[in-house]
Amino acid sequence: MARFGSTPLAFPDFKGATRRLILVNLATYFVLLLLTLARAPLADWISGAFAFDPKFFVHGSVWQPLTYSFIHVGILSTLFELLSLWFLAGFLEGHHNVNWVLWLYFVSVLGTAAAALALYAAASFFAPSLLDTASPLIGCFGGIFGLLAAIGLLYGDVQFLLFPLPIGIKARYLVVIYLLIAVAMLFGSERMYAFAQLGGALAGAIYVRMAPRRGMSLVISEGWYGLRNRYYRWKRRRAARKFEVYMRRQGRTVRLDGQGRVIDEDADDKKRWN
Repeated sequence: MARFGSTPLAFPDFKGATRRLILVNLATYFVLLLLTLARAPLADWISGAFAFDPKFFVHGSVWQPLTYSFIHVGILSTLFELLSLWFLAGFLEGHHNVNWVLWLYFVSVLGTAAAALALYAAASFFAPSLLDTASPLIGCFGGIFGLLAAIGLLYGDVQFLLFPLPIGIKARYLVVIYLLIAVAMLFGSERMYAFAQLGGALAGAIYVRMAPRRGMSLVISEGWYGLRNRYYRWKRRRAARKFEVYMRRQGRTVRLDGQGRVIDEDADDKKRWN
């Protein structure tokens, strides 16, 4: 766990994207916990249906690349993940808007699932025995790795304090340490988790480098309104052509511009000679 050098004993503000992500993760954790304590079979069904399992995903469970990040098992691992999410998302939200942080998180979550799916496909062809030890993905660790990669790229000189040791370290070096740990895990039994973590970090880095500065939501909305406006302009041009054909059948020649307005050629001639 890392603490920020500027405020080593304080949590970032609990607001915006940070609050939304943590509250949703907490809600799903306690729902599953209560169902498990009640010995309800629904708990196992939810965990199996919403965790990311590549073999179920390729057979139609297309919601799993997003829902797995909200499934948590174990109080210590959940506490570590949510505290890390609070620190990292809170730090980024102090420098970026809410939508930017949310898009970064979910792109990293999807990148994590994509990496696990790629490893599953490769193992299916080259080493099918590895699939027997693979377990479904759960938890928000992929999003956390994406947030961590973004901090390392954008704020590499920020000083962190390593908890519980009073030792300062720059963000870029902290990112390298976490990545090396994930690489070392590739040679153990949790190779799918390790490879997926690297995928989340890569997705976060790509988002930081390629995401528009004004945010994905604004770009998507502008693209949608631009597409709609082009459709309306096409309809106006089509209606204008139909009107021109109709007027020619009536023995009159009328020309319309792209906005549907009549082009007065006589007025143009008068302007030209005056």
